[in-house]
Amino acid sequence: MSRRGWALFLALGVIWGIPYLLIKIAIEDLSPATLVFARTGLSTLLLLPIAMARDQLRPLVAHWRPLLVYTVVEICLPWVLLGRAEQELSSSLTGLLVAAVPLVGAAMVKFTGHETLGARRVVGLLVGFAGVAALVGFDVGSSSAVAVAAVGLVAICYALGPLILARHLAHLPSMGVVAASLAITFVIYAPIGVLQWPDQAPGTDTWLSVVGLAVVCTAVAFLVFFALIAEVGPARATVITYVNPAVALVLGVIVLDERVTVATGIGFALILLGSVLATQREAPAPVPEREPVPVGARGPGGGTGDDEVSTDDVAACPVAEP
Repeated sequence: MSRRGWALFLALGVIWGIPYLLIKIAIEDLSPATLVFARTGLSTLLLLPIAMARDQLRPLVAHWRPLLVYTVVEICLPWVLLGRAEQELSSSLTGLLVAAVPLVGAAMVKFTGHETLGARRVVGLLVGFAGVAALVGFDVGSSSAVAVAAVGLVAICYALGPLILARHLAHLPSMGVVAASLAITFVIYAPIGVLQWPDQAPGTDTWLSVVGLAVVCTAVAFLVFFALIAEVGPARATVITYVNPAVALVLGVIVLDERVTVATGIGFALILLGSVLATQREAPAPVPEREPVPVGARGPGGGTGDDEVSTDDVAACPVAEP
């Protein structure tokens, strides 16, 4: 990897490890819905003009249905659920639990029949989910069951979103998809966000957290993410998923004085190891020779009509981090 690639990688690892800390601070004054409303409003103002200037919105019009589904699954639900979860859970623990996204994604690809998993990847899933169980069993009280369930839904949404992209939106401009999704989310949350706006003005820390989430962790982050993909390719770029939880853990301990136990370290190590094993590419199986497929039997894109989705396809798609 080049120096530029490493610089982009390290920058994004820090940037996308910060949101958990900022959400924890902002949620003290703002409701989860109001936080999403404020964050997406500001980030839309920053990214939508860029997408419009590059003419990356017009191609989305014909695909508004899958775009809307993607927006709900990847941004609308996860971002409000993260706010709800961090009303009870620490920022570091939330970040560690969200680290299970690669595991959920690998399981989805397997159980939807899009890709087979070898023994090593199955072991990875088991190890990773054992790490999640360790975190939930030792670091989460029974009173936080709803919050843990909210993070679980976040992981499912973050794993499902790229599958939707890979199957229906991968041919569209990435910046356009992200900008449009943020704008749609802003419109959806505008009514409830305004109604739940606090009577007393939020504190300075809250405002700085909202600005940080919108400007640094959303607008700047996606620009860096696209630059990283262009520099090192989509497969290497998604390794950033393994760095973010560690950053969230360190920031939670240093800034918010959050508690870290032995179970926390063991759980994170198991999740990390399981994610690496579960998402590693299998050696390609030998392909038997077969008769050529007649041109008339091919799909409109020149393929055979089998709409396969693999973990490599998912890796090539932009994702919305917390």
